[in-house]
This record gives sequence, C-alpha cells and structure tokens, in this order.
Amino acid sequence: MSIDVQEAIKRSIQTEKNAMNFYQSGADQMKDPEARRVFEILAREEREHAGHFYRIYRGGDIPSLEAFLDLPADNESSWMSSLNALSGDDFNEKKALELAMDKELSLEKALLESASKMGEGEVREVYELNARETRNHYLMIESEYARLMTMVHETDMNIFVRE
Repeated sequence: MSIDVQEAIKRSIQTEKNAMNFYQSGADQMKDPEARRVFEILAREEREHAGHFYRIYRGGDIPSLEAFLDLPADNESSWMSSLNALSGDDFNEKKALELAMDKELSLEKALLESASKMGEGEVREVYELNARETRNHYLMIESEYARLMTMVHETDMNIFVRE
C-alpha cells in the first residue's frame, strides 16, 4: 500500500475520533434523554468506525487505538469547533441534531469519494462500509429530529395517513 493510502486511513481514524468526541460532548450537554441516548449510541459507533480503519492501518505511530481514542478532543477540528460554537446558551438539541445531520452527510460524501480512489480490495471495502454506516447515522439523527420536533414519525406514517 502506498504512503498516500496509509495517510488517508490515518486521517480517517482521526475523523472518526473527532466525530466520536462530537457526539460524546453533545450528549453531555443534552437535556432530552432520548436525544442524549442517540448521541451516546453514535459516539460508540464512531469509536467502532475508527476501529475499522485502524485494522487496515499499517503505520506505527498509533500503537494503541484505545489510547489514541481516549486522548482529549481536538477542539480545532471542524466537528468540535462547530459544536463548541453552539455550547452554552446557544446549545439546544434541535441545533445539535441539525449540525450532526450536516456533518454526517458531508462525511458520507467524503468516504464515498475516498472509496472511489482506493481501487478494489480491503481498503475500499472499509471506506464503503463506513459510508453505509454513516448514511445510517444520518437516518437515525433525522428520525430523532422528527421526534424532537414533534413531527409524524415514519413508523406512524401509515396510521396518520389513514385517519
């Protein structure tokens, strides 16, 4: 594998860590228990995504994934800086969920773009897997947003239409 591919994988590990920190920090600030639970689930899944990339990373500068993921958050990352802009009086679940949906859509696009440049094989498969899981994150957040905004939930749509 080329150095460029390994550098891309390392950046992907860092991005997944930034996303994990985003969801952990967001969950800590949420008052709505269900929205908090969604962000806690997403934080765990981002940790798993970092593991997908770590398994194919051949660099020696991240000897322990767990130790790396447990380092303090990079508040300069786009994930954390955008969340930090909402912190304090400006923070609310609606804004955090909207931000999370935007971040997941951007990440899905970036993962698919990276996958298309990887050729065939395990590396491409990891990028494609993470893109699919990122799409699922978006859908989970969108569903929670609908609940929070008291919109008709997709599971109630048939009932609502018939009544």
